[in-house]
Amino acid sequence: MASGKGSRRDPDDDDPDEEEEVESRKSRPRRKPSHSSTKKTSARHPSSVRRWKASADDEEEDTESRPADRKTVYWRARDSLYFEPLVALAIVVLLIVGLYAYTQNWPPVYVVESDSMQHGSNDQLGLINTGDLVLAQKIANSSITPYVIGMQTGFSTYGEFGDVILYHPDGTGSTPVIHRAILFLVWNPGSSSYSAPDLAGLPCGNATNTVYASTGTPGECGTSGLTGTLSLYHIGWMSVNVTVDLGAPALGQHSGYLTMGDNNYLCAQPGDCVGEPDQTGTSIPVISSLVEPGWIVGVARGMIPWFGAIKLLLSGSASEVPSQSWQYMALTIIGLIALAFGVHFVLRREGIETPLRKEEEAEDAEKEGDEEEPEERPENHRFLGSLRPWHRTEDEEDGARDAPKSTSRSKRPKSSAKNHGRPPPDVHRGAKARPADEDDDEL
Repeated sequence: MASGKGSRRDPDDDDPDEEEEVESRKSRPRRKPSHSSTKKTSARHPSSVRRWKASADDEEEDTESRPADRKTVYWRARDSLYFEPLVALAIVVLLIVGLYAYTQNWPPVYVVESDSMQHGSNDQLGLINTGDLVLAQKIANSSITPYVIGMQTGFSTYGEFGDVILYHPDGTGSTPVIHRAILFLVWNPGSSSYSAPDLAGLPCGNATNTVYASTGTPGECGTSGLTGTLSLYHIGWMSVNVTVDLGAPALGQHSGYLTMGDNNYLCAQPGDCVGEPDQTGTSIPVISSLVEPGWIVGVARGMIPWFGAIKLLLSGSASEVPSQSWQYMALTIIGLIALAFGVHFVLRREGIETPLRKEEEAEDAEKEGDEEEPEERPENHRFLGSLRPWHRTEDEEDGARDAPKSTSRSKRPKSSAKNHGRPPPDVHRGAKARPADEDDDEL
């Protein structure tokens, strides 16, 4: 008889899972511990510790509490100290290249140094005034339209008929003259006379609204074999009369353009004015002889007002610049600076930058806004929630973590505080031992 005090397990009641685990342990080869592991490992803390694997709930909580990784922000060109100077230099280079491509001339721009093309003493926008920058475009001689041709076709530039040309006086000199082409005269060396084919068809002699009169020709309407005096009427904005002595050596005895500035005239009294062409004089011309096509630098085709006055100011020859030019130039500079700041503000706000940089700046702005944001917002600002996400304070975030969640995870039992949010380990238990009395009864 066995003692009734001791408890005995029936071999038939052994758990098959335990038997399989014991057999697998026996069949597993034992590893020899290394010297380093035996030294560092104590009996209380074994070296073979399984890594704990967090559940899905713990991973979600860790990602919520862990701050998001900052994204890589790429370098921007405008962060460099050389960005603004290089942009300004690129604009200047593109402007110069564009002007040269348009004018086909070098230099493409010239400064007006006198008031010979002004219509009066005041600055008038759209006309050529002292201190303006004029673009000299190189074109063929056949494309130049004199004043008398413009009267017939209606072609006008800078407030009057015909083209304004830039030419070197007598083909020499570094500074060109900018005056209007009035008439092209053709020299006939055999007869020592001139021809004016551009005058054909215009009212002449004693006709109403006469344009010209050539002395020594039938009816004073001849256009060829001219040796006497040629008179042109109602020329320019002042409607002056121009008289040219075709026998004077001042013309140079060669073909070329008769030229005159819009403001070049003399008035004996108001309403009695006479124009002064560049070729006036008897033996020596005032400015130049008839302008040959090879002396022409270009034709005025566009201008930049006022800014040439800066060059004249630096050279000490700005006395003829109208006072209005300085005022207009100052207002233009202020407007350009304001426009530059506006463009810079728009580009910085909307961005020519990478999205990552914009996200970083938005995060920094939100952090600063959270520190200074009041606890309560007025009712009329609730619609801002649809524009940008509202960020809670740290106290509200702690309260939200402590509050029970309404999702399916709230139904699961929470872990104890000792496990720090980890789920309780799943412990496999064996078969329960039977009481001693039952064993005794069976026996």
